[in-house]
Formats: sequence, C-alpha cells, structure tokens
Amino acid sequence: MIILNLTIDVVEEKDYCVVKLHGEIDVYTAPKLKKEILPLTEQKGNKVKIDLEHINYLDSTGLGVFISAYKSTKENDGELKLIHVRDRVLRLFKVTGLHEIMAVDEKDRGE
Repeated sequence: MIILNLTIDVVEEKDYCVVKLHGEIDVYTAPKLKKEILPLTEQKGNKVKIDLEHINYLDSTGLGVFISAYKSTKENDGELKLIHVRDRVLRLFKVTGLHEIMAVDEKDRGE
C-alpha cells in the first residue's frame, strides 16, 4: 500500500496565494501537487508563494512540478516564490542551478 504523505493547504495572504505544504514530494505525491498549484499559476498576474518549511523530502519529480509552475507563472505574467526552504531541499535547487532562475528564499520566515 502506498501512502501519499503530502498535505496541501491554500490560503490567501495579502497579495499572495500561499500554498502550505507538509510531508514529502515524490513520484507518488507530485501529481497531487501539480493538480493543486498549476491552476493557481495559470491565472493572469497571480502571485503565488509555496511554503516548503514542512517538506522533509523532495525528489526530481517534485522539482519538475516546480519547473512547470515557474514556466506557467512566467507565461501568465505572475510571480512564483518558494519560501521557508529547508537546507536539505535547498541543496537540490542549488545542485540543479534552479535557485538562480526561480525565487528560492530560505530566509523568508515571516519574522
């Protein structure tokens, strides 16, 4: 039995739509994540923050979801920002060079 260990909460905060994630993003949970965030990025001019503070695992499938979301945001004149990125997950963005293309902020803790 496969347990999909990912919860997704979408809340409105000021000018942003904030997607708060908890759990793991892998080949099993990535489709669920993509189904939730892509419609947000397809709305013209939408500003989306994805909170990764409670993500303890991310694989290449998950990175692919974030790349799709980034492309969709750019095509629709929106904004995508990954916030509260933990060191373990941040390492993946740095190894792949995605941190230079996407807004990845490990310091935005809302303080």
